Amino acid sequence: MTRVSTQILEPRKRPTQERSKLKFEKLLQVSREVLLEVGFDSFTCEEVATRAGLPIGTLYQFFANKYVILCELDRQNAVAVRDELDKLAAELPSLDWLVLLDRLVDHVGELWVSDPSRRAVWYAVQSTPATRETAQVTESELASRVAHVLAPLTPGTPRERRKIIAEVLVHVTYSMLNFAVRDNQEHLEAVIELKRLLASYLLSAEVNAT
Repeated sequence: MTRVSTQILEPRKRPTQERSKLKFEKLLQVSREVLLEVGFDSFTCEEVATRAGLPIGTLYQFFANKYVILCELDRQNAVAVRDELDKLAAELPSLDWLVLLDRLVDHVGELWVSDPSRRAVWYAVQSTPATRETAQVTESELASRVAHVLAPLTPGTPRERRKIIAEVLVHVTYSMLNFAVRDNQEHLEAVIELKRLLASYLLSAEVNAT
């Protein structure tokens, strides 16, 4: 699942001073609101700058275009999941891996429901080859954290296979959570099925590795 990309979309610069950081975060927050309201096809940098009360030139200091903004939102979304993974990893090796899995899926599922912009971002990053490639890099970075957490839980699995397993887990989780909230699906039931799917996959992977 990992890809070598020739065009990773990143901000032109990341602010270091507090005033610039506030502008950067304001633009991203407003971008979420605009994306939810009008969809990605109608999303424009000009609208974001206007609603943020900032000159368009300020936006372009950070972001070359709306695709870069989208990919930065996707990175932001990964941070909350990464932080939760780090918290759970700190409890290893005493924590049973099924408990860890349940807690992680519940946490990510709650984020997906409580913040509809996550779903909007997930959809939008599928829109172009460059955004898909960049999102895959973000997924792979998150999967590396998952692989680290899996290491003490799946000691019989070779490192390279564990890396692939982690990438599959991340991708399937995002895809299933999207399914869980579309077309009025019952979110709780879908999350339960996701837990079953992931648990069965991990058990099978570990048994086949030994």
